[in-house]
Amino acid sequence: MLLKLILKHSKPYAGWITAVVILQLATTMATLYLPSLNAKIIDVGVVNADIDYIWRTGGLMLIVALVQVATAVAAVYFGAKTSMSVGRDIRQAVFEKVSTFSAQDVNKFGAATLITRGTNDVQQIQMLTLMALNFMINAPIMSVGGVIMAIREDPGLSWLVWVSVPIVLIVVGLLVIKLMPLFREMQVRIDGINGVLREQITGIRVVRAFVREKHETERYADANQKLTDLGVKVGNLFVLMFPAITMILHLSTAAVLWFGGHRVNNGDVEIGALTAFLQYLLQILMAVMMGTFMAMMVPRAMVSADRISEVLDTDPSMRDAREHDTPLPEPGTVEFRNVTFGYPGAEAPVLSNISFTAKPGQTTAIIGSTGSGKTTLLNLIPRLYDTTEGEILVGGMPLKQLGRETISRNISAVPQRPYLFSGTIASNLRFGAQDASEEELWEALRVAQAEDFVLDRDGQLESGVSQGGTNVSGGQRQRLCIARALAAKPKTYLFDDSFSALDVNTDAKLRAALVEPTRDAAVIIVAQRVSTITNADQILVLDHGEIVARGTHEELLESSETYQEIVTSQLSVEEVA
Repeated sequence: MLLKLILKHSKPYAGWITAVVILQLATTMATLYLPSLNAKIIDVGVVNADIDYIWRTGGLMLIVALVQVATAVAAVYFGAKTSMSVGRDIRQAVFEKVSTFSAQDVNKFGAATLITRGTNDVQQIQMLTLMALNFMINAPIMSVGGVIMAIREDPGLSWLVWVSVPIVLIVVGLLVIKLMPLFREMQVRIDGINGVLREQITGIRVVRAFVREKHETERYADANQKLTDLGVKVGNLFVLMFPAITMILHLSTAAVLWFGGHRVNNGDVEIGALTAFLQYLLQILMAVMMGTFMAMMVPRAMVSADRISEVLDTDPSMRDAREHDTPLPEPGTVEFRNVTFGYPGAEAPVLSNISFTAKPGQTTAIIGSTGSGKTTLLNLIPRLYDTTEGEILVGGMPLKQLGRETISRNISAVPQRPYLFSGTIASNLRFGAQDASEEELWEALRVAQAEDFVLDRDGQLESGVSQGGTNVSGGQRQRLCIARALAAKPKTYLFDDSFSALDVNTDAKLRAALVEPTRDAAVIIVAQRVSTITNADQILVLDHGEIVARGTHEELLESSETYQEIVTSQLSVEEVA
């Protein structure tokens, strides 16, 4: 999976990778050639006191060394460009895939792990790619070439190579087997710490309001300690790895000097050849060490590759339909036909057998007790979820046959929890209408009763908005979200309890101002306050996911006990009358 992921995203950079391979080959060949030249200087130039030979061979060594440096620098440059580009493309692929997920798919993974997979996991792949291009080509050639050159210098000492290299490989292999499950657990614990941190940052106001800083600090400390303990465990294995390899390296060096010294004393080998053999053995072991360094990164990268592939290979639970360019036959109409919906794994459906029609120029209100399924019903219309049974028609066409672009052009929603993106007021208002003029934006703000406070801000439309809209009040944030929906000029407006943060006076002004811009559009309102929906053309009363009553405010006061209970709990006898 790791190799498949890297190869898939490195195809566009085949030219750079080819350059890296050629440059690494040149670097390796130069590295292997230098000890041989050094041996010749000792065994020929020094022994015979041939100064000219020493200068000629030394000059050649200098040229080879310069070539080695130049090719190594160029190889690292192209390797870095390739690995960074691969990381960029994988991150882009993860982001694009996640953007196709439905709310159900996001909930399946969890926001914290999706963030980790798109950042930390991709970084592991990126670093492995960099190390592979720098070492993975160099190390095998260095090892094989070093063995050949070492045997060429002194076959009698070659047994030292066949003893030391397998010992290093066995040590590394055992440690890698131990590291694999630890790295998988480490990524899971990074998910956990990201989840806790994300919750604390998002809910910082709640934490402070209930003076829960100590509790949240302890939660984070616990997640942090678990990650630290695992990191220490991994570090302990690394502590064993490097001393073990260093010991093998030094023992090999001592063995070469011991046995090689006897061979030099017996006249079986020249001093220069012994020196070259020692350098080649060190090169072989250094190449193995580079391979070891790679082996340390491979287990974690393999885990990260599996996690990334799990996201990339996930088919969205809701397939986007082919885009329809033809206009909708009944723009603004929303019809539910025997719709039933249940969340995955739930024991019972949230909505059962829902049927109604919302028409242009009419306001449809949905009211009911907490947990009756009002928000879920509204979320089905822009296809945030797919129905379990039944069918929803938008503009006279089945919702599942409409592409996302068509849905967004015809439907604007103001969610229960208003959310603004970092940027400016203008950029937020243009979220659903990129070509909207400033006059259109100001008109949307006037209708949403947001014009006054925007005029008071420095920069007005270009004034900054922080992530989530935390630098404006709840009521201002809600009105800006309503203005954003109005700026898009859709055929259907969805208001999910979107007036709850407004005072009664502002609420009344806003509802009065909405009459004109929504005259030719269908308006569907989920509300908690009866005063918000008394003038609705039809009111749907939900109870336990079913429509138990429908009609106007006056009709329901006469016929529905459930509606009467809701009304009397909010209004006085005089207001009801």
